[in-house]
Amino acid sequence: MKVTGASIIIKKLLDEKVEYIFGYPGGSVIPLFDELYNFTDKIKLIQPRHEQGGTHAADGYARSTGRVGVVVVTSGPGATNTVTGIATAYMDSVPLVIITGQVPVSLMGSDAFQEVDTTAITLPITKANFLIRNIEELAPSLDLAFHIAKSGRPGPVLVDIPSDIQKALIDEKDIKKGDTQEYSVRKKFPDKEIEKVFKMLSAAKKPLLISGGGVIISEAAELLVRFVEKNNIPLITTLMGKGVYPSNERLYFDGLGMHGTYYGNYAVQNSDLILALGVRFSDRILGNVEKFAPHAKIVHVDIDRSEIEKNVPTVLGIEGDVKDVLLKFLSFPELKTDFSDWVEELNKVKKEFPLKYEKGRKLKPQYLIELANKYFPEDTIIVSDVGQNQMWTAQFYKFKRPRTFLTTGGLGTMGFGLPASIGAKVGNPDREVLVISGDGGFQMNIQELMTIRRYGLNVKILIVDNAYLGMVKQWQELFYNKRFSATPFTDNPDFGAIAKVIGLKSKTLKEWDKAEKTIKELALSEEPMLIHALIDPEENVFPMVPAGAPLNEILLN
Repeated sequence: MKVTGASIIIKKLLDEKVEYIFGYPGGSVIPLFDELYNFTDKIKLIQPRHEQGGTHAADGYARSTGRVGVVVVTSGPGATNTVTGIATAYMDSVPLVIITGQVPVSLMGSDAFQEVDTTAITLPITKANFLIRNIEELAPSLDLAFHIAKSGRPGPVLVDIPSDIQKALIDEKDIKKGDTQEYSVRKKFPDKEIEKVFKMLSAAKKPLLISGGGVIISEAAELLVRFVEKNNIPLITTLMGKGVYPSNERLYFDGLGMHGTYYGNYAVQNSDLILALGVRFSDRILGNVEKFAPHAKIVHVDIDRSEIEKNVPTVLGIEGDVKDVLLKFLSFPELKTDFSDWVEELNKVKKEFPLKYEKGRKLKPQYLIELANKYFPEDTIIVSDVGQNQMWTAQFYKFKRPRTFLTTGGLGTMGFGLPASIGAKVGNPDREVLVISGDGGFQMNIQELMTIRRYGLNVKILIVDNAYLGMVKQWQELFYNKRFSATPFTDNPDFGAIAKVIGLKSKTLKEWDKAEKTIKELALSEEPMLIHALIDPEENVFPMVPAGAPLNEILLN
């Protein structure tokens, strides 16, 4: 029996138990969408209003569920519109499979209508990509695409499929599987490496764990909690590691880096041994690299060998899955060294230099985030955009579970929040999803409000509007003599009115004394709702470590 290329694609989606695809049709994917029409009972299409929005939605789905997000778009502008979303996923190790249409094989290279070299464009921002030139390559390439996307360090994989390949016929008996064996090797680290770490921890006086997004990706949060509590070791997290440890515990000292806490950065600068788990050591957490953790030996555990020694020198690098490493650590007896004095020291600093803001006067974003934390359920998925709203959320929302904070850490993509919340809600229909966005980022993909309405997704939206591109404005205020070049957004529209026209419930919030009632109403709403909060435009994100400064040179206000 002969089957088409399009039917091979659909069968692969079914074999991978794909329930949703985020797609937008166009000329070069009509055959695939036509085949999909026969399977709407098994694979549901979520159609965004823009391909970038669809890619971020697939990303939000993948981050919140741990499953592969699938994007289907047409060639040319359809494919290029996904690039920002693909790069966002690549930087944060999010598993996506992007299927793009392409002009017929016979027209490739002729500058045909809606032709671009998609694989060349996306090569630097994908784990792998495939250009299908004959029907025989299609099934094996799709097998590899899904396997590569979710194996090892996850990431996006793109498959570019010409329209004539989608219509081409092949006998079922001639369909071959992709050889995934070379990608299936689980890295084995020597037991002696773990023994070395255990000995270093036993000898340390001020050890510190830094947990990154790799702990969440490897589903190792529960193991991390056991290890921390078994051995009484203080813990801090990167932005991507939020939620691995309950935020109200005595051993947790929040974040580090440019907008980390004073006490989190103090812990780094005064520790004598750092065990970093699934961390990239990006510039935003290092500050001045030469003065980072000046007293500490650093042990770095990561599944990607290229991350070890890339940005900071280490005394030991362990290439392996964080989950495997933590299981091995937990097989050792409890450390006999008492770290109580170190924990007490950090808690004193935490008490002396807490996160704070002025209360009771102008409407403050920190207050709104604290209210959201109060009224939304503990398993709520918080999706932030990028900028000041992102940092306030990371500082003041107390995350207690993994995969409850979705944000773009590596690329810092404005416009991520709203569409990513769509994917999060699609993947978690029984959980609350709250978007916290600034006015600048919200407008970059505002069209996805219509996607929320179309599919009846009960997404809650909180826009903290300070009428500026806030984070850039903060830098201009502090370091550029208040020359606010291109940052004022004094002509922002009434976002609540826009939401109402689209068919969504909304409210405008201006006063402090109405904030609690409004946020409670948002949390309890049984339908999607948008709050347009006009916050104090003078409010900035503190603490702050200036770019290139050591972590101990921190601005408190």
